[in-house]
Amino acid sequence: MNEKELKSIFVEKFGAGGDIRTYFAPGRVNLIGEHTDYNGGHVFPCALTIGTYAVARKRDDRVIKLYSANIENVGVIESSLDDLTNKDEYHWANYPLGVVWALIEKGCEIKSGFEMCVWGNIPNGSGLSSSASLEVLTGTVLNDFFGLNKSMVDLALVGQYSENNFNGCNCGIMDQFAVAMGQKDHAIFLDCADLSYKYASVKLPNAKIVITNSKVKHSLVDSAYNDRRNESAQALADLQTVCGISTLGELTDDEFEKYGSAIKDEVCYRRAKHAVAENQRTIKAVEALNNNDIATFGKLMNASHVSLRDDYEVSCEEVDFLVETEWSVPGVIGARITGGGFGGCTVAIVENDAVDNFKNVVGKAYKEKYNLDAEFYVVDIGDGAKRIG
Repeated sequence: MNEKELKSIFVEKFGAGGDIRTYFAPGRVNLIGEHTDYNGGHVFPCALTIGTYAVARKRDDRVIKLYSANIENVGVIESSLDDLTNKDEYHWANYPLGVVWALIEKGCEIKSGFEMCVWGNIPNGSGLSSSASLEVLTGTVLNDFFGLNKSMVDLALVGQYSENNFNGCNCGIMDQFAVAMGQKDHAIFLDCADLSYKYASVKLPNAKIVITNSKVKHSLVDSAYNDRRNESAQALADLQTVCGISTLGELTDDEFEKYGSAIKDEVCYRRAKHAVAENQRTIKAVEALNNNDIATFGKLMNASHVSLRDDYEVSCEEVDFLVETEWSVPGVIGARITGGGFGGCTVAIVENDAVDNFKNVVGKAYKEKYNLDAEFYVVDIGDGAKRIG
């Protein structure tokens, strides 16, 4: 589908005329730095050229009408500025409605309702941030229509606030930040403790970024994601009895070795071990990339997966099989699970002339093992959310 076709669907559902505008917000992939964002560490995501499109128009009453061309059977979902509550029957629309709610909570004046038709080419539940894309997209639409004068960082924070408090997923800031602040051919080296960031060029003349979708879907709201946050928080509380830190991301590997025995629970210890080590890996990985040392970057990606599998325990059998198969393919520089975990996608850096063989070997092995057809995306790094028409 293209923007013109989406606009035709909008007109079909909501009628022609008026000030109809078009917007785009990307998906994202995190190259390294997983489950570090809410632990005060660093992440290294980039925006993708796949994402979510919206066609929207203001109304002159307080009614909100939302339609997803991806989920046609749900039909038009109708709500109101006077009833912004999370309801099961609102289905996917709880994400945009949560952003409306969050903006009003933050003191913004949304003076009227609106109509919005969306379509995305991010696989739902893949771990490529379809929810954050939809949240930042909605914030971008409302910011433009109602002259809210919010920065893109503000809109990222509003998206996170809505997901935490309206939709019940205690996510960190990384996903919304990457969607809002993406820059073509660059990843974002973001310190989640204070939101300071630098763009790092990711031009790989001899390699491609390949995302493999396991087709094993997850919902972070219903999964063990919130448990991991609570376990990390308990580890931090134990560590604070022996050292003056406010986040796990403040510790080096050596400092964790020194103070880690203060963590009473063995599971919480492993969660903290991952958070500290992953943060240090991310810092080293960006340094390696800046030095054009792609081999070291790849080794750190591999180590990241092992840590996510063994210490943070957010992988699953199918994704582990994919990654281990990917490691065995000649020309693979590095591969790991990406996203919140419990299914979803892997991200790999693959030499240009090895990409076709990579798809063939991995796809065939995965089909034989699980009777599932993995999906492969050779991705480009794109810009953040914006109005496009």
